[in-house]
Amino acid sequence: MKKLDEIMELMADEMADFKTSLEKLEALSKELNEMSIPISRAAIDENLQSFLQKQEEGKEVKNELLRDINDKLERASLIPNYIIVLIGSILLLLLSGLGYLYYSNKVKEEEKFQIYRTISESELKSYLIFFAENPEIKENYCTWMDQLYKRE
Repeated sequence: MKKLDEIMELMADEMADFKTSLEKLEALSKELNEMSIPISRAAIDENLQSFLQKQEEGKEVKNELLRDINDKLERASLIPNYIIVLIGSILLLLLSGLGYLYYSNKVKEEEKFQIYRTISESELKSYLIFFAENPEIKENYCTWMDQLYKRE
């Protein structure tokens, strides 16, 4: 009998648990029946419109970013400006150096020509003075020069 009492007691506990579970289920069912879920097309359209609006806003943000990137790419150059300025400065310095070397070479050539001219004039004066003092040597020199040029 003892076992039968235990089984009855367990059944009573199970029945009580079942009853509480059933009450909870009824409360949830009542709450679900009271809740209104619009299944109409208007609710779907409203949700769809908000989703499409968010998509459009995201698209605008992406387009703005792409425009900014495109503007930066258009303003970008293959060679930076400071490299162009640096190369231009170096070329200007090289041209200035070459111009200075050319000018200094011309000045030196002119100085050498002036020195040569001075020496030639002084030699010519010396020859003229010498030939004026010794006219017989001048005649011999002139005949010697004539013979020299006739051979060639």
